[in-house]
This record gives sequence, C-alpha cells and structure tokens, in this order.
Amino acid sequence: MRFRRLKDLREDHDLLQKQVAELLGISQQYYSEYEKGNRTIPILHLITLAKYYHTSVDYIIGLTDERNSKKTS
Repeated sequence: MRFRRLKDLREDHDLLQKQVAELLGISQQYYSEYEKGNRTIPILHLITLAKYYHTSVDYIIGLTDERNSKKTS
C-alpha cells in the first residue's frame, strides 16, 4: 500500500530519504520502498514518524485529512 503522505511530509520538512531512514534506523533504499508502496511500513515506524512530524498515524495513512495531531490532557 502506498502512503503518498510519507513523501509529502518528508518534502514539507525539507528532508532527504536518507535523513528519515537514519531516524528510523534503516537504509535509504529500504525507506524508499515505503514511499513507493513496495514494502509495508511497520507500526513502530509509523508511530516514530507521526511523533517526528507532529501529526497522527491516521493522517499519514490517509484515514483523516486533519494534519495536526490533537493533544489530550
């Protein structure tokens, strides 16, 4: 499954695939496969990216169009 927002978020933050891959502890080639939809992204990587980009996993995978995550007290 391809998650277009992975690439959009990365580019919006002026990051290279290599930089995001380093954040996740994987190779750039492996991360590229996530963006292309050729490899399933693990939930732990989705959570890491959601925290990093200050958004929700739901936004990344396209279940919501609400970009900013809502914090609860």
